[in-house]
Amino acid sequence: MTYSDDYLKKILGRTKTIAVVGVSTNSVRPSYFVARYLSLKGFTVIPVNPGHAGKMLFGQTIRASLSDIDRPVDMVDIFRKSEAVPPIVDEALEKFPDLQTIWMQIGVENPEAAAVAEARGVDVVMNRCPKIEYQRLFGELRMGGFNTGVISSKL
Repeated sequence: MTYSDDYLKKILGRTKTIAVVGVSTNSVRPSYFVARYLSLKGFTVIPVNPGHAGKMLFGQTIRASLSDIDRPVDMVDIFRKSEAVPPIVDEALEKFPDLQTIWMQIGVENPEAAAVAEARGVDVVMNRCPKIEYQRLFGELRMGGFNTGVISSKL
């Protein structure tokens, strides 16, 4: 899938609260460091993993499922296999009537679930990482010497 920079920037700019499904408590796992990075950037990150429910991570209690979250969520970021996505999307759409975005991590794609979300007016991103896109679009990768294709006066 290809997404315009404007589309991705709009999503990341409006998002405040992210439920990360499949987050790990192991600091070397991608789901951990992506969630940690997002929390350090000011997003409220609600970790979701039934195997670690009740523990604390990034100042938040890990929830067993999306249904256990008691506040609105703007984005659901999915760190699960592609075939596990449809019930997660269904649960998210049922639980969060004002959900804005379903984001599937690198290697995660489910066009059928994406179509269900899009039919409800929810933006969908597949096979991308919000951490990488945030760094690329908001100038942080440039500081590491990467040509992001984004022109900015920030150094």
